[in-house]
Amino acid sequence: MEPFVKSEIKNGIGTITFFHPQSNSMPGTQLRNLAAEIEKLGKDNAAKVIVLKSEGDKAFCAGASFDELIAIKDIGTGLKFFSGFAAVINAMRKAPKFVIARVQGKAVGGGVGIASSADYTFATDAASIKLSELAVGIGPFVVGPAVERKVGNSAFCHLTINATEWQTAQWAKEKGLYAELFSSAEEMDKGIETLAGKLATSNPEAMAMLKKVMWKGTENWDELLIERAGMSGTLVLSEFTVNAINKFKQKT
Repeated sequence: MEPFVKSEIKNGIGTITFFHPQSNSMPGTQLRNLAAEIEKLGKDNAAKVIVLKSEGDKAFCAGASFDELIAIKDIGTGLKFFSGFAAVINAMRKAPKFVIARVQGKAVGGGVGIASSADYTFATDAASIKLSELAVGIGPFVVGPAVERKVGNSAFCHLTINATEWQTAQWAKEKGLYAELFSSAEEMDKGIETLAGKLATSNPEAMAMLKKVMWKGTENWDELLIERAGMSGTLVLSEFTVNAINKFKQKT
């Protein structure tokens, strides 16, 4: 299957689905398409709530595409790539509707950032998480504000420093990343259907106002996340990082 990002609206529920054959990793084009779909549904009055999901069973999102990271040869290209994650997070933040994330499998790096940027995140017991950026010579600079906002500074530091170790879905729920945890994707989907159905019949104006209240204090993220993207874009050019990414890629 080829990579895709697609959306549909049914009974007031806007569903965005993304897929990439490499464990739902995210090349720059995929990130820009995902941000565009979120913005599109945010403006569409037919969608009262947004559900964000990925295809497949094992991985929700493996984060940045290693192939694209290795291909970055200048600061401008690096900034553009990491700005893609910034665009997705800001689109989720600014959408005047609640965003529900469906995390059916492992989330790594940028995938943790996407899960953290949702307003309400459902997950299965298989949805372990890892911020692996430091292990490949960079850092979770762009996703950091979203992750820290959701789980707190202590848990964010834990994930960032212990970059090679997986944390369980139960750990993520205890830290506040996941709102609800299920033993199977089928059970999770029933829970999502129930909540999304309730929100689809709730007052859109009230939800939009609540969304602004809930994200208070993030008004500077348009500038902050681009600044953070520049940090990652610079580091990815270093010899240390290039070697680390190549070694990491050989293991996968």
